[in-house]
Amino acid sequence: MAQLTIVANIVAKPDKVELVKSELISLIAFTRNENGCVNYDLHQDNANPAMFIFYENWLSRELWQKHMSNSHIAKYLSATEGAVDSFIVHEMTKIG
Repeated sequence: MAQLTIVANIVAKPDKVELVKSELISLIAFTRNENGCVNYDLHQDNANPAMFIFYENWLSRELWQKHMSNSHIAKYLSATEGAVDSFIVHEMTKIG
């Protein structure tokens, strides 16, 4: 099976940007050490600091799903409850 690419778009509420940013950053080190994680890169939009993108690659969808059920993701969701305007995840496959 092909590697899974995830593009996650997170938009923080304007008054919660620093909280969301801090919580997103806290996910990086743990996630990069997870089984199946190829890369896990966080970006912040230059024109809209409330917008964050995670660009991730995983060896399989199953390993990504395991990541999504880990306790550090639950902790992030709890810490940012009510602080995020939108969260959209795209599951993608590289074709070229």
